[in-house]
Formats: sequence, C-alpha cells, structure tokens
Amino acid sequence: MQTAKLTLLTTTHRIAPGLLSWPAWEALRQAPLVLTADPAHPQLPALEQAGVRVEQVPAQSAPALARLLVERSPLVFLVGSDGDPGLTDALARIAVEQAGQAPEIELLPGSYDLPGARLLDLVTVMDRLRSPGGCPWDAEQTHGSLVKYLVEEAYELVEAIEQGDRATLREELGDVLLQVFFHSRIAEEDTEDPFSIDEVAGDIVAKLIYRHPHVFADSDAATTDQVEANWETLKAAEKQDRESVLDGVPSGLPALAYAVKLVSRTRRAEFGKVPDAPYALPEQLTEASAGELLLAVVQRAHDAGVDPDAALRAAARDYRRAVRAAEGLTED
Repeated sequence: MQTAKLTLLTTTHRIAPGLLSWPAWEALRQAPLVLTADPAHPQLPALEQAGVRVEQVPAQSAPALARLLVERSPLVFLVGSDGDPGLTDALARIAVEQAGQAPEIELLPGSYDLPGARLLDLVTVMDRLRSPGGCPWDAEQTHGSLVKYLVEEAYELVEAIEQGDRATLREELGDVLLQVFFHSRIAEEDTEDPFSIDEVAGDIVAKLIYRHPHVFADSDAATTDQVEANWETLKAAEKQDRESVLDGVPSGLPALAYAVKLVSRTRRAEFGKVPDAPYALPEQLTEASAGELLLAVVQRAHDAGVDPDAALRAAARDYRRAVRAAEGLTED
C-alpha cells in the first residue's frame, strides 16, 4: 500500500522566478521536505523569500537520485533547469519493480512556456555568441557585413514559399528571424544610439496597434479595401514630413521590385505630373529603351492588378522547366 507521495515539480526558466501555479505553491508549502539537485536553480531565491526551505542533494546518476527520492518520500523534488535527464525513466523502473511499495509519483508543472517563449532562448544564444569567449566570427560581424546574408535568406524564404516546401519554410523562417536578432544584438552594442530586440519588438507592436484601429480601437473596417484605405491614411499621417511621394522607397531593391514600388506609390498618390512610359516596342533595344519598356510593363501590370515581379518569376520557372525538358531532364 502506498503511504507516501513523491512530487516532481517542473518549471521553465523562461518565466520569471516565483511565478508558479497555485497547485505548485500549495505543494511546496505543504510538503514536509523539498529537495533539489540543482544548486543554481533560478527558483531558489524566490522560494527562500517565500519561506520555503529547499534542501540540496548531491549531484549523482539518475538511478541513484531516483532511489534517494523514493527512500526519503514524501517530498517535493524541484526538477533542475536541465530536466534531470533520465530521472523519470529511473523512477518508472522503480515503480514497476516495487509495485505496491514505491510511493505515488506525481509530475506537477509549476510553470509553462507562453507562446513565443523560445525567443528568449534566441536572445540568450545571440548574447553568448557576441560576448567575450563566444564565437570569433559572430563577434566580428557588423550591420554592413550581414546585409548579403539577410538578402540571401529572404530570397531562400521566398523560394520555399513558392515551392510549397513546408520543412524548408520552417527552416528559412528561422534563418530570417536569426538575422533580425543578430542585427538587434549588434545595435545593442552601439555606443551612441543603442537599442535592443525589446525596443525593436516594442516599436512594431505599437505600429501594428496604431495601424489597426478597427481591431484595437473604435474604427470600422469590414472589408479588405476599407482596411487598406485606413492603413494608407494612417501611414500618410505618420509620414507628413516627407517631401516626395517616393520618400522611403529603398533604392537597394532589385530593379524590377524597385520599379514596382515606385509605380505603386505614384499611382496611390494620384501623381499625374510624370507621364507613363511609352508602350510601343522600339525596333532596336538600347539600355535606355529597354528600361523604358520594362517600366511600361510595370505600369500596365500595376493597372491590371498583376504583380510583375511574381509574374516574371513564374515565367522564369516555366522557362527553366522548358529548358530542362529540352535537355531531357525532369524537375529537380
């Protein structure tokens, strides 16, 4: 007959120490004995302040630790930050071998990861890589040196989306996310104008809330067109200090994407002082006439609701397939 109870209390280091569930606090306060094998457990200071005495047990193998816990039950064992690998398996073996004699074993989660909690791990990893004793290559990088990687990762993400490759999509999203955290960690070290990933996230949160008054305030927008109209009105109010309708269009975009953005801005602003490019195909193409022709295609595509960049990529994929087919090859 079971007369004792062994409670394994798990917590997450991604939640501030002391923020435990009510069942966890009840178990800790009522336990005749609280043990841990992790002398640096992040919950220890909070438990001490709450008057919960935690006794340290020596670090040892999982089977030895399991036997110790069984022998000293009833108690609450504060599972270490590393999860005390192998402990639950060792306890399960004891429970089978000593059926009817081993104490009741309960796994009690004291705190849970919230959505997005693993981002804190990424902050910690980036800090380690950039700090003394970290990675020499990571420590040498600058905003400028990382630009090529940011561009490459973005295009690899686009390719994964277009191919419908879910596994690669997940990986490439992580690579793009890494770039954001990497740049933010570098920015944090700036001596004149430092900012951190928290400020980056805070700024975009504030922007999203401001630009979605139909969600977070009392504005009405029942259709996509109304949402886009509100968005443009709010953006215009934010950018009142801009001299040109084209201010803010990054010149570093690929040429076609740059032209698309310029035409889109011009069309939205109903700016008619510059005529559209001529649509007639010249007999001989020069650099200037080829550029004008491409601009004309962009303008006509915009007016027709066609994304010329996506259209060109789709045509390029078709062309690639046709070339491979002519070579007797299939899609790789």
